[in-house]
Amino acid sequence: MTSANWALQKAIFTTLSGAAPLTALIGADRIYDDVPGDAEFPYVTFGQSQLRDWSTGSDGGHEHVFTLNVWSRENGRREVTEAMGLLEAALHDAELTLDGHRLINLRHEFSESRREADGETYRGIIRYRAVTEPAP
Repeated sequence: MTSANWALQKAIFTTLSGAAPLTALIGADRIYDDVPGDAEFPYVTFGQSQLRDWSTGSDGGHEHVFTLNVWSRENGRREVTEAMGLLEAALHDAELTLDGHRLINLRHEFSESRREADGETYRGIIRYRAVTEPAP
């Protein structure tokens, strides 16, 4: 069986890759787990993720806390802010299909934007919380 964490990441990738408003803003094929060296801005990356046991006395389950990052070199925060809004629209309370698992819920927890130390890159950080259980 596929791990719950990997099953969730694959479902999120599929959902975001098919989100037309997001891909219209950042471009097609710009959602990465591992960013290629020649990647063009803007793009989205999978960030930090945590997996915790969420089992009950009778049922197994996992709590997932993960971040997505938006990277932009456009002047100002407009592009990052728009992309974060589109990510939230695509994922908050989404009903995703996971391989070997069932998504109980998926909730946006917070968004933050910042200018990186290089002075030219903006990053948006979006954190989500999800709960999954093994598929019957």
